[in-house]
Amino acid sequence: MYIRKDTWRLRAKKEGYRSRAVYKLAQIAEKEKAIRPGNRVIDAGAAPGGWSQLLLELVGEKGKVAAIDLLPMDPLSGNNFRFWRKDLADPALSGELLEFLGGRADIVLSDAAPNTTGSAFTDQVRSADLVRTVFSLARETLKSGGTFIAKIFTGAESDTVFAELKPFFRELRRVRPEATRKESFELYLLGKGFKGG
Repeated sequence: MYIRKDTWRLRAKKEGYRSRAVYKLAQIAEKEKAIRPGNRVIDAGAAPGGWSQLLLELVGEKGKVAAIDLLPMDPLSGNNFRFWRKDLADPALSGELLEFLGGRADIVLSDAAPNTTGSAFTDQVRSADLVRTVFSLARETLKSGGTFIAKIFTGAESDTVFAELKPFFRELRRVRPEATRKESFELYLLGKGFKGG
């Protein structure tokens, strides 16, 4: 069996990050100037924690990172970080996040993916539904003018979700960072200037 050498995975291991996905966020953050020191951020679908690691570096001591996942996640240090092992659709979650953050988030982002089935159509539908769930949380927790970033599998369903989200942002685009595997059918929806509600 041929195993392709993954330079991003090797780099993540060398630099102490929990996943190669950290470089996708790093590339989006740098190119889009999306995350700044002092930001309050919600990391939805955070396990194993690579994005949260980088977010803590980017927001600094004055920022806060709230991470949520159904899966367990090894803790990260700092009073400005908290992890919830909960369903993103839990009705109590938004209030708890707002209390920890001390107000609405500057950014809600997600690298979450559904369990895949091998059926492209089914996986696209599941991915689209997951983005809708993350966006429902964002509508309750993201400040006006804030930023939304979420992974989605490409296909007709992603186009439908794009159309659904577009009215809520001043600008909504599809982005695909360099660290994404060439064979992957994932991209990210990047919304800037959240209109609220």
